[in-house]
Amino acid sequence: MEWAKFIFNKFFFVGSLLVAAMFIVIALAVHIWQTTDEGKLPAKTAVILHAVNNNLVSLDIDIQPPQFLSRSSGGGNPLLVEERYVPVKDDGQIPVRMYRPQGEGPFPVILYYHGGAFMEGYGNIETHDNIVRSLAARTQSVVISVGYRLAPDYVFPTAVEDSYAALLWAKEHAEDFQGDPSSIAVAGDSAGGNLATVTAMMSRDRNGPDLTAQVLFYPLTTFRDIELESREIYDSGYYFLSRQVMYLARDLYTPNEMMRSNPYTSPLHADDLSGLPPALVITAEFDPLRDEGEKYAQKLADDEVPVQATRYRGVMHGFISLYEIMQSGRYGLQEASAFLRQAQEGEIEQMPYQLQVRQPPQGMDRAREQAEAFAIAAYLLGRTGVDIFRR
Repeated sequence: MEWAKFIFNKFFFVGSLLVAAMFIVIALAVHIWQTTDEGKLPAKTAVILHAVNNNLVSLDIDIQPPQFLSRSSGGGNPLLVEERYVPVKDDGQIPVRMYRPQGEGPFPVILYYHGGAFMEGYGNIETHDNIVRSLAARTQSVVISVGYRLAPDYVFPTAVEDSYAALLWAKEHAEDFQGDPSSIAVAGDSAGGNLATVTAMMSRDRNGPDLTAQVLFYPLTTFRDIELESREIYDSGYYFLSRQVMYLARDLYTPNEMMRSNPYTSPLHADDLSGLPPALVITAEFDPLRDEGEKYAQKLADDEVPVQATRYRGVMHGFISLYEIMQSGRYGLQEASAFLRQAQEGEIEQMPYQLQVRQPPQGMDRAREQAEAFAIAAYLLGRTGVDIFRR
Protein backbone atom coordinates (compact mmCIF):
# COMPACT_ATOMS: atom_id res chain seq x y z
CA MET A 1 0.00 0.00 0.00
CA GLU A 2 2.90 2.30 0.70
CA TRP A 3 4.20 2.03 -2.89
CA ALA A 4 0.71 2.76 -4.26
CA LYS A 5 0.42 5.82 -2.04
CA PHE A 6 3.89 6.91 -3.14
CA ILE A 7 2.98 6.60 -6.85
CA PHE A 8 -0.32 8.41 -6.33
CA ASN A 9 1.43 11.29 -4.58
CA LYS A 10 4.01 11.48 -7.37
CA PHE A 11 1.31 11.58 -10.06
CA PHE A 12 -0.66 14.14 -8.07
CA PHE A 13 2.44 16.30 -7.67
CA VAL A 14 3.33 16.11 -11.37
CA GLY A 15 -0.28 16.76 -12.35
CA SER A 16 -0.43 19.79 -10.09
CA LEU A 17 2.74 21.13 -11.65
CA LEU A 18 1.31 20.66 -15.14
CA VAL A 19 -1.95 22.42 -14.22
CA ALA A 20 0.00 25.26 -12.63
CA ALA A 21 2.24 25.54 -15.70
CA MET A 22 -0.78 25.60 -18.02
CA PHE A 23 -2.40 28.31 -15.92
CA ILE A 24 0.78 30.38 -16.03
CA VAL A 25 0.99 30.03 -19.82
CA ILE A 26 -2.65 31.06 -20.23
CA ALA A 27 -2.28 33.98 -17.84
CA LEU A 28 0.88 35.12 -19.64
CA ALA A 29 -0.86 34.92 -23.01
CA VAL A 30 -3.83 36.94 -21.81
CA HIS A 31 -1.53 39.53 -20.24
CA ILE A 32 0.41 39.93 -23.47
CA TRP A 33 -2.77 40.27 -25.53
CA GLN A 34 -4.08 42.88 -23.10
CA THR A 35 -1.02 45.08 -23.54
CA THR A 36 -1.38 47.48 -26.48
CA ASP A 37 0.07 50.80 -27.57
CA GLU A 38 -3.32 52.35 -26.83
CA GLY A 39 -3.47 51.08 -23.26
CA LYS A 40 -4.38 47.93 -21.36
CA LEU A 41 -7.47 46.12 -22.61
CA PRO A 42 -9.97 44.18 -20.48
CA ALA A 43 -9.20 40.47 -20.67
CA LYS A 44 -12.32 39.49 -22.65
CA THR A 45 -11.82 42.28 -25.19
CA ALA A 46 -8.15 41.36 -25.59
CA VAL A 47 -8.82 37.67 -26.17
CA ILE A 48 -11.53 38.30 -28.76
CA LEU A 49 -9.45 40.87 -30.63
CA HIS A 50 -6.45 38.53 -30.64
CA ALA A 51 -8.53 35.63 -31.91
CA VAL A 52 -10.13 37.60 -34.75
CA ASN A 53 -7.08 39.57 -35.82
CA ASN A 54 -4.94 36.44 -35.97
CA ASN A 55 -7.59 34.55 -37.97
CA LEU A 56 -8.09 32.00 -35.21
CA VAL A 57 -11.85 32.48 -35.44
CA SER A 58 -14.08 34.30 -37.88
CA LEU A 59 -15.42 37.77 -37.19
CA ASP A 60 -18.73 36.24 -36.12
CA ILE A 61 -16.72 34.76 -33.20
CA ASP A 62 -16.98 31.08 -34.02
CA ILE A 63 -15.89 29.95 -30.55
CA GLN A 64 -18.27 27.04 -30.22
CA PRO A 65 -16.69 24.32 -28.04
CA PRO A 66 -16.91 26.21 -24.71
CA GLN A 67 -20.64 26.65 -25.23
CA PHE A 68 -21.28 27.92 -21.72
CA LEU A 69 -19.72 31.18 -22.90
CA SER A 70 -22.50 31.94 -25.38
CA ARG A 71 -25.64 33.37 -23.85
CA SER A 72 -28.62 34.20 -26.04
CA SER A 73 -31.23 36.85 -25.47
CA GLY A 74 -33.28 33.89 -24.42
CA GLY A 75 -36.69 33.31 -22.99
CA GLY A 76 -40.19 34.03 -24.19
CA ASN A 77 -42.02 32.79 -27.24
CA PRO A 78 -40.04 32.31 -30.45
CA LEU A 79 -40.26 35.11 -32.97
CA LEU A 80 -42.07 34.83 -36.27
CA VAL A 81 -39.64 35.60 -39.10
CA GLU A 82 -40.77 36.57 -42.58
CA GLU A 83 -38.93 37.64 -45.73
CA ARG A 84 -40.49 40.31 -47.94
CA TYR A 85 -39.51 42.70 -50.71
CA VAL A 86 -40.07 46.43 -50.69
CA PRO A 87 -40.43 48.50 -53.87
CA VAL A 88 -37.89 51.30 -54.25
CA LYS A 89 -36.97 53.91 -56.84
CA ASP A 90 -36.06 52.94 -60.43
CA ASP A 91 -38.64 50.12 -60.37
CA GLY A 92 -36.37 48.14 -58.09
CA GLN A 93 -36.99 46.22 -54.90
CA ILE A 94 -34.97 45.42 -51.80
CA PRO A 95 -35.26 42.54 -49.33
CA VAL A 96 -36.42 43.06 -45.78
CA ARG A 97 -36.62 40.53 -42.98
CA MET A 98 -39.29 40.99 -40.32
CA TYR A 99 -39.02 39.65 -36.79
CA ARG A 100 -42.38 39.68 -35.07
CA PRO A 101 -43.52 38.58 -31.61
CA GLN A 102 -46.34 36.06 -31.53
CA GLY A 103 -49.77 37.46 -30.78
CA GLU A 104 -52.26 39.87 -32.22
CA GLY A 105 -50.49 43.14 -31.45
CA PRO A 106 -50.42 45.84 -32.51
CA PHE A 107 -46.70 45.90 -31.80
CA PRO A 108 -44.33 48.88 -32.04
CA VAL A 109 -42.26 48.89 -35.23
CA ILE A 110 -38.48 49.37 -35.47
CA LEU A 111 -36.63 49.78 -38.77
CA TYR A 112 -33.09 48.43 -38.37
CA TYR A 113 -30.27 49.39 -40.74
CA HIS A 114 -27.25 47.07 -40.64
CA GLY A 115 -23.65 48.22 -40.56
CA GLY A 116 -20.97 47.32 -43.05
CA ALA A 117 -19.36 50.48 -44.46
CA PHE A 118 -22.07 50.90 -47.12
CA MET A 119 -20.20 48.32 -49.23
CA GLU A 120 -20.96 44.91 -50.66
CA GLY A 121 -19.27 42.14 -48.70
CA TYR A 122 -19.00 43.99 -45.39
CA GLY A 123 -22.48 43.60 -43.90
CA ASN A 124 -26.02 42.52 -44.73
CA ILE A 125 -29.23 41.22 -43.21
CA GLU A 126 -27.59 37.89 -42.38
CA THR A 127 -24.59 39.32 -40.53
CA HIS A 128 -26.88 41.26 -38.20
CA ASP A 129 -29.49 38.58 -37.59
CA ASN A 130 -28.54 38.09 -33.93
CA ILE A 131 -28.75 41.73 -32.87
CA VAL A 132 -32.06 42.27 -34.67
CA ARG A 133 -33.58 39.13 -33.15
CA SER A 134 -32.52 40.26 -29.70
CA LEU A 135 -34.01 43.74 -30.14
CA ALA A 136 -37.30 42.24 -31.28
CA ALA A 137 -37.42 39.87 -28.31
CA ARG A 138 -36.37 42.46 -25.74
CA THR A 139 -38.72 45.21 -26.92
CA GLN A 140 -41.62 43.01 -28.06
CA SER A 141 -41.63 44.93 -31.31
CA VAL A 142 -41.77 44.13 -34.99
CA VAL A 143 -38.21 44.77 -36.15
CA ILE A 144 -37.67 45.12 -39.88
CA SER A 145 -34.09 44.57 -41.04
CA VAL A 146 -33.58 46.52 -44.25
CA GLY A 147 -31.42 45.19 -47.09
CA TYR A 148 -30.61 48.53 -48.71
CA ARG A 149 -28.50 48.51 -51.87
CA LEU A 150 -24.73 48.82 -51.53
CA ALA A 151 -21.68 50.35 -53.16
CA PRO A 152 -19.90 50.09 -55.52
CA ASP A 153 -22.88 49.28 -57.70
CA TYR A 154 -25.09 51.80 -55.89
CA VAL A 155 -23.66 55.09 -54.66
CA PHE A 156 -25.22 57.86 -52.58
CA PRO A 157 -28.13 58.56 -52.35
CA THR A 158 -29.38 55.04 -53.19
CA ALA A 159 -28.92 53.60 -49.68
CA VAL A 160 -30.66 56.63 -48.15
CA GLU A 161 -33.59 56.50 -50.57
CA ASP A 162 -33.92 52.75 -50.02
CA SER A 163 -33.91 53.28 -46.26
CA TYR A 164 -36.61 55.92 -46.47
CA ALA A 165 -38.68 53.80 -48.88
CA ALA A 166 -38.61 50.97 -46.34
CA LEU A 167 -39.86 53.38 -43.66
CA LEU A 168 -42.76 54.52 -45.85
CA TRP A 169 -43.59 50.90 -46.69
CA ALA A 170 -43.58 49.94 -43.01
CA LYS A 171 -45.92 52.81 -42.18
CA GLU A 172 -48.33 51.93 -44.99
CA HIS A 173 -48.36 48.18 -44.35
CA ALA A 174 -47.96 48.09 -40.57
CA GLU A 175 -51.39 46.69 -39.90
CA ASP A 176 -50.70 43.80 -42.30
CA PHE A 177 -48.04 42.45 -39.93
CA GLN A 178 -49.62 43.46 -36.60
CA GLY A 179 -47.50 46.60 -36.41
CA ASP A 180 -48.55 49.91 -34.89
CA PRO A 181 -48.24 52.65 -37.56
CA SER A 182 -48.29 55.31 -34.84
CA SER A 183 -45.21 53.85 -33.07
CA ILE A 184 -42.24 53.58 -35.42
CA ALA A 185 -38.55 53.98 -34.52
CA VAL A 186 -35.29 53.65 -36.44
CA ALA A 187 -32.05 52.03 -35.32
CA GLY A 188 -28.73 51.01 -36.79
CA ASP A 189 -25.03 50.42 -36.20
CA SER A 190 -21.99 52.05 -37.80
CA ALA A 191 -22.98 52.81 -41.41
CA GLY A 192 -26.48 51.74 -40.43
CA GLY A 193 -26.42 54.27 -37.60
CA ASN A 194 -25.73 56.91 -40.23
CA LEU A 195 -28.69 55.68 -42.30
CA ALA A 196 -30.98 55.54 -39.27
CA THR A 197 -30.48 59.19 -38.33
CA VAL A 198 -30.44 60.33 -41.96
CA THR A 199 -33.74 58.50 -42.53
CA ALA A 200 -35.14 60.40 -39.55
CA MET A 201 -33.92 63.65 -41.11
CA MET A 202 -35.46 62.78 -44.46
CA SER A 203 -38.75 61.90 -42.82
CA ARG A 204 -38.75 65.29 -41.09
CA ASP A 205 -37.84 67.14 -44.28
CA ARG A 206 -40.41 65.36 -46.46
CA ASN A 207 -43.24 65.39 -43.92
CA GLY A 208 -42.99 61.64 -43.58
CA PRO A 209 -43.88 59.44 -40.62
CA ASP A 210 -43.34 60.84 -37.13
CA LEU A 211 -40.80 58.66 -35.35
CA THR A 212 -40.74 57.80 -31.67
CA ALA A 213 -36.95 57.32 -31.39
CA GLN A 214 -33.62 56.80 -33.09
CA VAL A 215 -31.03 54.41 -31.66
CA LEU A 216 -27.53 54.82 -33.05
CA PHE A 217 -24.81 52.30 -32.24
CA TYR A 218 -21.31 53.80 -32.89
CA PRO A 219 -22.59 55.75 -35.92
CA LEU A 220 -20.51 57.21 -38.72
CA THR A 221 -21.61 60.85 -38.84
CA THR A 222 -19.16 62.59 -41.19
CA PHE A 223 -17.41 61.86 -44.48
CA ARG A 224 -15.34 65.02 -44.22
CA ASP A 225 -11.66 65.03 -43.36
CA ILE A 226 -11.74 66.61 -39.93
CA GLU A 227 -9.44 66.11 -36.98
CA LEU A 228 -10.82 63.53 -34.58
CA GLU A 229 -8.59 61.99 -31.94
CA SER A 230 -10.30 58.61 -32.01
CA ARG A 231 -9.75 58.31 -35.77
CA GLU A 232 -6.04 58.90 -35.25
CA ILE A 233 -5.59 56.52 -32.31
CA TYR A 234 -7.79 53.55 -33.21
CA ASP A 235 -7.61 53.47 -37.01
CA SER A 236 -5.19 50.54 -37.41
CA GLY A 237 -7.93 47.98 -37.98
CA TYR A 238 -7.05 46.02 -34.85
CA TYR A 239 -10.28 47.29 -33.28
CA PHE A 240 -12.36 45.99 -36.22
CA LEU A 241 -12.42 49.21 -38.27
CA SER A 242 -9.46 50.64 -40.16
CA ARG A 243 -8.67 53.94 -41.83
CA GLN A 244 -8.20 51.98 -45.08
CA VAL A 245 -11.78 50.64 -44.94
CA MET A 246 -13.15 54.08 -44.02
CA TYR A 247 -11.40 55.66 -47.01
CA LEU A 248 -12.60 52.87 -49.29
CA ALA A 249 -16.17 53.33 -48.09
CA ARG A 250 -15.91 57.07 -48.66
CA ASP A 251 -14.53 56.63 -52.17
CA LEU A 252 -17.09 54.04 -53.23
CA TYR A 253 -20.22 55.36 -51.49
CA THR A 254 -19.51 59.06 -52.12
CA PRO A 255 -17.30 59.13 -55.24
CA ASN A 256 -18.13 62.79 -55.85
CA GLU A 257 -16.52 64.99 -53.22
CA MET A 258 -19.60 67.24 -53.12
CA MET A 259 -21.59 64.28 -51.79
CA ARG A 260 -19.53 64.31 -48.59
CA SER A 261 -20.90 67.69 -47.52
CA ASN A 262 -24.51 66.64 -47.98
CA PRO A 263 -26.35 66.45 -44.61
CA TYR A 264 -27.70 63.08 -45.73
CA THR A 265 -24.15 61.68 -45.74
CA SER A 266 -22.58 63.84 -43.03
CA PRO A 267 -25.33 64.67 -40.53
CA LEU A 268 -22.73 66.01 -38.11
CA HIS A 269 -22.51 69.09 -40.34
CA ALA A 270 -26.25 69.56 -40.93
CA ASP A 271 -27.44 73.13 -40.40
CA ASP A 272 -30.45 72.08 -38.35
CA LEU A 273 -31.21 68.88 -36.46
CA SER A 274 -34.21 70.21 -34.58
CA GLY A 275 -37.43 68.26 -34.83
CA LEU A 276 -35.72 64.87 -34.92
CA PRO A 277 -36.92 62.08 -32.63
CA PRO A 278 -35.31 61.39 -29.24
CA ALA A 279 -31.92 59.76 -29.70
CA LEU A 280 -29.79 57.18 -27.95
CA VAL A 281 -26.17 57.31 -29.11
CA ILE A 282 -23.88 54.51 -27.93
CA THR A 283 -20.14 54.69 -28.60
CA ALA A 284 -17.17 52.44 -27.84
CA GLU A 285 -13.89 53.51 -26.25
CA PHE A 286 -11.62 51.73 -28.75
CA ASP A 287 -13.35 52.87 -31.92
CA PRO A 288 -12.27 55.34 -34.61
CA LEU A 289 -15.91 56.49 -34.87
CA ARG A 290 -16.17 57.32 -31.17
CA ASP A 291 -15.57 61.05 -31.31
CA GLU A 292 -17.86 61.81 -34.24
CA GLY A 293 -20.67 59.85 -32.62
CA GLU A 294 -20.32 61.83 -29.42
CA LYS A 295 -20.04 65.14 -31.28
CA TYR A 296 -23.24 64.26 -33.11
CA ALA A 297 -25.01 63.53 -29.83
CA GLN A 298 -23.89 66.93 -28.57
CA LYS A 299 -25.13 68.62 -31.76
CA LEU A 300 -28.52 66.91 -31.43
CA ALA A 301 -28.77 68.19 -27.87
CA ASP A 302 -27.75 71.70 -28.97
CA ASP A 303 -30.68 71.63 -31.39
CA GLU A 304 -33.01 70.62 -28.54
CA VAL A 305 -33.41 66.98 -29.44
CA PRO A 306 -33.66 64.80 -26.31
CA VAL A 307 -30.45 62.79 -26.25
CA GLN A 308 -29.04 59.98 -24.15
CA ALA A 309 -25.36 59.32 -24.92
CA THR A 310 -23.24 56.54 -23.45
CA ARG A 311 -19.61 55.62 -24.03
CA TYR A 312 -18.79 52.02 -23.14
CA ARG A 313 -15.24 51.66 -21.88
CA GLY A 314 -13.00 48.72 -22.67
CA VAL A 315 -14.74 47.68 -25.89
CA MET A 316 -14.24 48.01 -29.64
CA HIS A 317 -16.29 48.91 -32.68
CA GLY A 318 -19.11 46.41 -33.19
CA PHE A 319 -19.26 45.21 -29.59
CA ILE A 320 -23.07 45.23 -29.46
CA SER A 321 -23.17 42.47 -32.08
CA LEU A 322 -20.98 40.36 -29.77
CA TYR A 323 -23.49 40.47 -26.92
CA GLU A 324 -23.62 36.68 -26.76
CA ILE A 325 -20.06 36.54 -25.44
CA MET A 326 -19.47 40.10 -24.13
CA GLN A 327 -21.25 41.45 -21.07
CA SER A 328 -20.81 45.03 -22.28
CA GLY A 329 -22.68 44.06 -25.45
CA ARG A 330 -25.56 42.81 -23.31
CA TYR A 331 -25.48 46.04 -21.32
CA GLY A 332 -25.73 47.99 -24.56
CA LEU A 333 -28.69 45.98 -25.79
CA GLN A 334 -30.40 46.38 -22.43
CA GLU A 335 -29.91 50.14 -22.57
CA ALA A 336 -31.18 50.35 -26.14
CA SER A 337 -34.21 48.19 -25.40
CA ALA A 338 -35.12 50.22 -22.31
CA PHE A 339 -34.77 53.47 -24.28
CA LEU A 340 -37.00 52.17 -27.08
CA ARG A 341 -39.65 51.01 -24.62
CA GLN A 342 -39.62 54.39 -22.87
CA ALA A 343 -39.88 56.18 -26.20
CA GLN A 344 -42.80 53.99 -27.23
CA GLU A 345 -44.56 55.15 -24.08
CA GLY A 346 -43.62 58.79 -24.69
CA GLU A 347 -41.50 58.88 -21.54
CA ILE A 348 -38.30 60.42 -22.94
CA GLU A 349 -37.81 63.90 -21.52
CA GLN A 350 -35.50 66.75 -22.50
CA MET A 351 -32.56 66.78 -20.08
CA PRO A 352 -29.30 68.74 -19.99
CA TYR A 353 -26.83 66.93 -22.21
CA GLN A 354 -24.25 64.75 -20.50
CA LEU A 355 -22.11 61.98 -21.90
CA GLN A 356 -22.42 58.96 -19.62
CA VAL A 357 -19.33 56.75 -19.36
CA ARG A 358 -20.09 53.14 -18.56
CA GLN A 359 -17.23 51.25 -16.97
CA PRO A 360 -16.31 47.67 -17.92
CA PRO A 361 -18.21 44.97 -16.03
CA GLN A 362 -17.67 45.02 -12.27
CA GLY A 363 -18.25 42.59 -9.41
CA MET A 364 -19.60 39.18 -10.37
CA ASP A 365 -19.92 40.19 -14.01
CA ARG A 366 -16.24 41.09 -14.05
CA ALA A 367 -15.29 37.80 -12.41
CA ARG A 368 -17.28 35.90 -14.98
CA GLU A 369 -15.75 37.89 -17.85
CA GLN A 370 -12.26 37.10 -16.50
CA ALA A 371 -13.03 33.41 -16.15
CA GLU A 372 -14.52 33.25 -19.63
CA ALA A 373 -11.54 35.11 -21.09
CA PHE A 374 -9.20 32.49 -19.61
CA ALA A 375 -11.44 29.69 -20.88
CA ILE A 376 -11.43 31.13 -24.40
CA ALA A 377 -7.67 31.64 -24.25
CA ALA A 378 -7.16 28.04 -23.15
CA TYR A 379 -9.37 26.83 -25.98
CA LEU A 380 -7.54 28.92 -28.56
CA LEU A 381 -4.12 27.85 -27.34
CA GLY A 382 -5.15 24.22 -27.19
CA ARG A 383 -6.76 24.28 -30.64
CA THR A 384 -4.05 26.14 -32.52
CA GLY A 385 -0.85 25.98 -30.53
CA VAL A 386 -0.41 29.61 -31.55
CA ASP A 387 2.62 31.62 -30.47
CA ILE A 388 1.36 33.43 -27.36
CA PHE A 389 3.80 36.29 -27.91
CA ARG A 390 2.11 37.34 -31.16
CA ARG A 391 -0.31 40.25 -30.79
